[in-house]
Amino acid sequence: MQQQELIPHLFRTEFSKISAVLCKYFGIEHIELAEDIASETFLLAMETWSYKGIPENPTAWLYVVAKNKARNYFARAHMFREKILPELKQTAAVPAPEPDLSDQNISDSLLQMLFAICHPVIPAEAQIGLALRILCGFGIDEIANAFLSNKETINKRLFRAREKLRTEKIAIEMPATAEIPQRLNAVLTTLYLLYNEGYYSESQDAVVREELCIEAIRLTKLLLNNPLTNTPAVNALMALMCFHASRLPARKDENGALILYQDQDEALWNRELISEGAYYLHEASQGSSLSRYHLEATIAWWHTIKEDTPEKWDNILHLYNRLLQLEYSPVAALNRTFALSKVKGNAAALPEAEKLGLSGNPYYHTLLGELYHGIDNQQALQHLQQALHLSKTQPEKQTIQQKIDHLPIT
Repeated sequence: MQQQELIPHLFRTEFSKISAVLCKYFGIEHIELAEDIASETFLLAMETWSYKGIPENPTAWLYVVAKNKARNYFARAHMFREKILPELKQTAAVPAPEPDLSDQNISDSLLQMLFAICHPVIPAEAQIGLALRILCGFGIDEIANAFLSNKETINKRLFRAREKLRTEKIAIEMPATAEIPQRLNAVLTTLYLLYNEGYYSESQDAVVREELCIEAIRLTKLLLNNPLTNTPAVNALMALMCFHASRLPARKDENGALILYQDQDEALWNRELISEGAYYLHEASQGSSLSRYHLEATIAWWHTIKEDTPEKWDNILHLYNRLLQLEYSPVAALNRTFALSKVKGNAAALPEAEKLGLSGNPYYHTLLGELYHGIDNQQALQHLQQALHLSKTQPEKQTIQQKIDHLPIT
């Protein structure tokens, strides 16, 4: 792997680990210091590897540099305190403790940090944004995209969240057992958003960002590996991720263009991941709780059956109806309307789609373009052109343009 590919890849996989361990090392009140040292470590890697070459073990190199930077800061801070506080003059020098970047401490720190960030004293949106920044390595632009917001708003939100963590002196530790179910909801939302950012990327001209999907799966497995957080909802989310990830190899062509579900080569689907997803979905069925992740995972399971059958789409429509009753979202409403068209036809689905009124959403206009196809091709063209105008990424634009090119206009 070339340097221009390796460093972004390592940033995605290691930044969160280094940040979480250093935040635990320095304390939550120094959360920005932990982020700064992690960032400085990667900047030094860019500078050093450019002329010295990539080290034999790049990850170990990053950990050594991060440890040294943390120790040096600790030593400098201790010396400063000795100089300005006379009562410390007679105190023996305290050696800088060693940051623990072992696999076990990394896992523990990430899980504890997830729950610290998702503390109820912090607003839900700020919890998710802060977790995306610290534990997932998201840039401000990416977080703004996830929230359909702007950089200034996100920066202010993150600043206030960090200040709240400081002033409330939130400990980086697992919450009490009784608090975990409520605190877990925000953690799952964060991981869900992270996975979606990879699977439906909108922040750059890439149809899929597999490294983000892998990171979301890795963090979810941290929850599964802890008996206190291995709940039905966590298993359902993991099942959902596995089912979607199974189709990743078939979602883009050799040029990186998007391949729609109906055009995907089923032979490229990862059957091992489908089986893994089925296992987690079975585990999720234990108990009486039903979450959005249960319903979405079951919908995703039906999509592992490529053949269109009445049974398949009847079940998917029923599941979307239940999902919208449980937790409404515009995306689920759009998908439910597509399922309705599969069951009752485009003409029956059109009024339901137009009721949604999501005029600023490119997927809404793409759906209407599909539904009007063969009924009113001029209307279909207008909606597809609007979808093309609203679409953010080049792969999406290419897919919509292909629909326009194949639309018969008399």
